[in-house]
Amino acid sequence: MPSTDARILRGAAIPTAVAGIIAMAISFAVAGGKGLIGALFGAVLVMAFFSFGQIALDRLTRSNPQMMMAAGLLVYTTQILLVGIVLAVFKNTELFNRQTFAFTLLGCALIWTGFQVRGALKAKTFYVDTDASEKKGDKPSDSGRQQ
Repeated sequence: MPSTDARILRGAAIPTAVAGIIAMAISFAVAGGKGLIGALFGAVLVMAFFSFGQIALDRLTRSNPQMMMAAGLLVYTTQILLVGIVLAVFKNTELFNRQTFAFTLLGCALIWTGFQVRGALKAKTFYVDTDASEKKGDKPSDSGRQQ
C-alpha cells in the first residue's frame, strides 16, 4: 500500500476509533451492557468494512489508476450494501440494543467518510509523472510554435 493511501487509512481509522469509544461510553451510560455491545458491534463493523474497502480500492487501482472513480464507486456501493444486509439480519435481535448499534454505525460511517475525504484532499498526489516523460525522451518540441 502506498504511503499516501496508508496515511489516508490511518487518518480515517483513528478518529473513527475514538468516536466508537465515545459512543460505547455513552451507550453504556444510557442503555447498559446491551447498549455497550451494540455500540461496540457498530464501531467494529464500520472499521472492518471501510478499512477492507480502502485496501480493496488500493488493490483494484494499483495496476490501472484510470479506474479509480469506477472502483471507488463499486467499493463504496458494496460497503453500503453489506451494511444494509447486516442491518436486515440483525433487525429483530435481542443480543444488543439496536438503537445504539444504529446510531454508532451511522456516526462512525459519517466520521470515517469525512476523514477519508479530508485525507484524500490533503494528500499531495501528483497527477503527472515527470520522471516517466524524461526517461522516454518525450520532450516537447518547438516545431509547432509560431515565431
